[in-house]
Amino acid sequence: MISDTQTAFEQAQKDVQSLLKKPGNDVMLKLYALYKQGSGGNAGTECPGGFDFVGGAKYDAWDALRGKSMQDAQREYAELVKSLYAGS
Repeated sequence: MISDTQTAFEQAQKDVQSLLKKPGNDVMLKLYALYKQGSGGNAGTECPGGFDFVGGAKYDAWDALRGKSMQDAQREYAELVKSLYAGS
């Protein structure tokens, strides 16, 4: 059975694609981290190489959520997307 949180998370994944204005890098990293935590749990142990600065920033943002439940991450992701729509 799919929970209301998961349904909202899946809808937010669709909604984020149609935002009128692209969020700033800090918000994009937060969206990425919440999405990854909400869909796969904690980050793995393999951090991207030293010269992959974008990959490293994404990994660090995701790893900062280590221990957050997938359901909490899904809820926060959906709330963040909703707030981005309200602000656009």
